[in-house]
Amino acid sequence: MSEKKLILFLDSGDTIIDESTETRDEEGIVTSASIIPGADIMLKTLVERGYTLVMVADGDAQSFKNVYKQLGLYDYFTTMIYSENIKATKPSARMFKAAAGSIELSEADFGRVAMVGNNLSRDIKGANALGITSIFINWTPRYPHEPADESERPVYTISEPLQLLDLADQLNEQLVNESLAAN
Repeated sequence: MSEKKLILFLDSGDTIIDESTETRDEEGIVTSASIIPGADIMLKTLVERGYTLVMVADGDAQSFKNVYKQLGLYDYFTTMIYSENIKATKPSARMFKAAAGSIELSEADFGRVAMVGNNLSRDIKGANALGITSIFINWTPRYPHEPADESERPVYTISEPLQLLDLADQLNEQLVNESLAAN
């Protein structure tokens, strides 16, 4: 499968992992959690279709390693950017710029990136501020579904992980067509 033009940044909690199922140790590190229905199939299919997946998530590195290795999903990501390592949390531009830099993208490439997340004030606001296409997954009732202002308004909204498959293909096709038109 050929590499796609579209790059996908993905949040973890309530985007891939069901936060309500997290078990934590005495230091607050997540030791186990369950996946949102269909998220494992979504990740596997996106990778099979040639998409580059980058995790951009707030939390401790060890929590993500524990959960994603247990679920057999760790290797689907080209790289993982965690707030613990960056010393910032979304919507900080540092998180998104670190993710881009980790796969050798510049800010000029942000038009090729889509951020998928469940938190309007973090994932969506941060992506929008940098010109990254924002995709809100409104799967969870734990976070607001209505933007506080225009900076939190997503470009696209999906209600469950498998809906990302068709949307990613559509966005990638738009990028390919734009590239062909420019040449």
